[in-house]
Amino acid sequence: MPADERTPARGPKPQVSIRDVAERAGVALGTVSNVLNRPEKVAEATRERVQRAIEDLGFVRNDAARQLRAGKSRTIGLIVLDVGNPFFTDVARGAGDRAAEADLSVLLGSSDQSTDRESGFIDLFEQQRVQGVLISPVGDVDERLTRLRDRGMPTVLVDRLSQGRHFSSVSVDDVGGGYLAVRHLIEQGCRRIAFVGGPLNILQVADRLQGATKAAAETRGVQLEVLSQPDLTVRAGRDAGQEIVERAPADRPTGVFAANDLIAVGVLQAFSLLGPLTVPDDIALVGYDDIDFASSTVVPLTSVRQPSELIGKTAVELLLAETEALAEGRPLDRQQVVFQPELVVRESSRRTP
Repeated sequence: MPADERTPARGPKPQVSIRDVAERAGVALGTVSNVLNRPEKVAEATRERVQRAIEDLGFVRNDAARQLRAGKSRTIGLIVLDVGNPFFTDVARGAGDRAAEADLSVLLGSSDQSTDRESGFIDLFEQQRVQGVLISPVGDVDERLTRLRDRGMPTVLVDRLSQGRHFSSVSVDDVGGGYLAVRHLIEQGCRRIAFVGGPLNILQVADRLQGATKAAAETRGVQLEVLSQPDLTVRAGRDAGQEIVERAPADRPTGVFAANDLIAVGVLQAFSLLGPLTVPDDIALVGYDDIDFASSTVVPLTSVRQPSELIGKTAVELLLAETEALAEGRPLDRQQVVFQPELVVRESSRRTP
């Protein structure tokens, strides 16, 4: 084909501006702005003419720029320890549902228990000027979060009690939950009990171990050992389960308390595939979180239940309250909401004492 007959290359289609809409509708720029932001101030006929121009031109409003000018975002940042954990998926669902009721959106980030990733998400949300941040911290982030709050960006801790009440928080009594789990194993006749979970620098894990230790200390003859793991995953549970399987029968625990349900599922897999060890006759097993999958495992899993979706919803409620207080210049009322856990007993721990 001759060069002059070729179809010329086309670049990206120019973005339609609010000025283009005003010219198409034959109105002032301010009129288009009112249609977009305060439609009740515009006569119906004019409003319809502007809407037709918007549709004809394919105009899309730039909310990001508008929010930047207004200094107020319609998004909330949420940082969780592991988005692959169904517990945090449910927390995010609860937060998203409550945020939607307030015409807000949730931006989700998973730290994967990494302080570097956690810091990166905090930086990102600060740059995006989100309305506020919900976070389940890996480590000590008080200084970073204080800086956010000083810049008008409130923060609520999720699944973590605020030490010193520096921030509002929504959490569960994990010490009490760990106590419930091990007290139950003791009542089922277990005297050699293993706590499987980690890393122990995660406060929730440390609190569950503290409760387990307290329960074990109350009964004479009970031994509690700690099988620390690098993370809270199914694979970590399988590794711990394999270690138990490879022991001599006399050295094996008669009960296992897993720091979360994913660990418990991994332990159960190892017992079934490598043992075979029978749950609960050989070893009774208790998990934590009561994720949906807990009741559907090969042996339905006893677990300590947390109100996961309610945790997410409540965190957004606290954030909205702080946002309103900041806007009105009122002092922040830092609330600490602590839910009580519940032991849900299933076949994995039902034994004859």
